[in-house]
Amino acid sequence: MDKFNDLSTEHLLALYRRMMLIRRFEERVYYLFLQGELPGTLHQCQGQEAVAVGVCDHLNYTDWITSTHRPHGHALAKGVSTESAMAELYGKVTGCCKGKGGSMHFGDPAVGMLPAIAIVGGGNSVVAGLGLAFKLRKTQQVAVCFFGEGATNEGAFHESINFAAVQKLPIVFVCENNLYGASTAYHAVSPVKDVADRAAAYNVPAQIVDGMDVLAVRAAAGDAIAAARAGQGPILLECKTYRFTGHSRSDARGYRTKTEEAEWLAKDPIPGLGNAMVAAGRISADNLTAVEDDVMRELDEAVEFARNSPDTTPEQALEDVLA
Repeated sequence: MDKFNDLSTEHLLALYRRMMLIRRFEERVYYLFLQGELPGTLHQCQGQEAVAVGVCDHLNYTDWITSTHRPHGHALAKGVSTESAMAELYGKVTGCCKGKGGSMHFGDPAVGMLPAIAIVGGGNSVVAGLGLAFKLRKTQQVAVCFFGEGATNEGAFHESINFAAVQKLPIVFVCENNLYGASTAYHAVSPVKDVADRAAAYNVPAQIVDGMDVLAVRAAAGDAIAAARAGQGPILLECKTYRFTGHSRSDARGYRTKTEEAEWLAKDPIPGLGNAMVAAGRISADNLTAVEDDVMRELDEAVEFARNSPDTTPEQALEDVLA
């Protein structure tokens, strides 16, 4: 018996592959941006893959998520196709938002992802509406709100979790605490050490999770999602994680020490899972190499798909507009 006894080898490899896909996607689009192929800006999530993958592994397509200005990992974990995600960054009509959203507004209602909201705390307000709709319709759906620790200093966080608690809405609030809101350390702007402590003010259960361990995230998320689906009301998960890159493409990370970065790099969730599977005798190192090779082929195909797709035209800006 090993730490994976409740998951098949195929399932473990699927978790590993999804995290690897997010990591290599982020790296690929960064280089494409530097080469001038991609417009706009990028906020990337290398290091945080375990949170998105661990949570979304328990969600159905009919469940919904809201995301942030750092949405690529959430999108790929929820089921947005690699081709449509890449095409969106290229501003193509085949993109998940028809080329109109770009990096900070990823999403696809077909797989249960509301187009991401770049405003800090923006998704926290909207998710309350999703949760209320699910409750009133009695659909057994769950809404998950991904947000950073910086959003907990926004009024939207407090208003939404209070409303969700009062109404007992089927919402899981997932805080990706990567320690920094842009360049500002969380401890410098909050008198509360842990985000999870803030849930007590609203009588909402909360749990602190190792956000660098996909299996730990998956276990906590499974319990939280099941409870929300059963009508027990909202739950807050604080996932302690770290972004290996800067806040955005121009961030040189001068506010962090090399020692701190090295400590967190040693906790990288992808080799963490891969090496554990090898050590447990579940797979060989060659299996991991084959997974990465397959991911790289998928990304190559996605880039070619995006490059060969038609551009979104100015006239199409007037389509899909609701008032």
